[in-house]
Amino acid sequence: MTISTTNPERTRPTIMSAPASGTTAVAPAPTLTPADFQFVAALVRDKAAIEVGPDKEYLVEQRIGSLVRQESAASISDLLGSARRDPDGPLSNLIVDAMTTNETSFFRDVHPFNALTDQILPAILAKSGPAGQINIWCGASSSGQEPYSIALAVLDKFPDLIVTRRLRIVATDLSPTMVQRTAAGKFTQLEVNRGMPARLLVKNFAQDGRDWVASRELRGVIEARTLNLIEGWIGLPRCDVVFLRNVLIYFDTTAKRQILERIRKEVLKPGGHLFLGSSETTLNIDAGYKRVEFGKSICYQAG
Repeated sequence: MTISTTNPERTRPTIMSAPASGTTAVAPAPTLTPADFQFVAALVRDKAAIEVGPDKEYLVEQRIGSLVRQESAASISDLLGSARRDPDGPLSNLIVDAMTTNETSFFRDVHPFNALTDQILPAILAKSGPAGQINIWCGASSSGQEPYSIALAVLDKFPDLIVTRRLRIVATDLSPTMVQRTAAGKFTQLEVNRGMPARLLVKNFAQDGRDWVASRELRGVIEARTLNLIEGWIGLPRCDVVFLRNVLIYFDTTAKRQILERIRKEVLKPGGHLFLGSSETTLNIDAGYKRVEFGKSICYQAG
């Protein structure tokens, strides 16, 4: 069955007006100095190979400001001063974690999921037979919407792959917080409202207060772990399919080339398929992939 869904637009931030006379003004947000910005940008680049351009100063100030409050620091400069004294310590990791983008939704850009269940999996099953193991890697899986979308799409069309656990989905992310959320399989009402078909929600999730928790069956095929794309890739299986969508846009060309080559040589099985974001490509970066179209979806096949 083809899954069809439409993701709502992102909500716009509310602009706060000045407090009325006689009311208590809200304390101003912590201020980010140019030196602070340069430190954060260098730290994120060194640890995650992610470029934070000068147009992202507001974003850095917002996210580091939130971390200041979380860590009960006196100011941004105070927090970053502690990180400067221990650049490999836990606080530096929290800063990198805070700066990673976790924008995601269920069945985002729906077409790759349809291509997976309508064309790629049937071809794999025809070749491997009824007992073959199928491995899928979701790199940079954020809070888990993508790996759970894959599991739901497969369960809807090939339930036996889920029941027998012949499907293994390895979901990785740089952020330990996001990995924990993926392992828990718990999502807020707002999160499930973003792309989750109602019939799949009520069939495969249970309510826990205002949240929704994925069934044990779904959680059982998803293996969540921390992984940095520019460091060692320990324990990844040879995969039939890799989802690495909307991630390469944050890396420079050298890092993109290294990541794509490692996926092709170390992870994908011969003939395996790589899904990238709609604005990403292997063209002029790695010639070892062949561009393939499945209806409205484009992916890249390893030679």
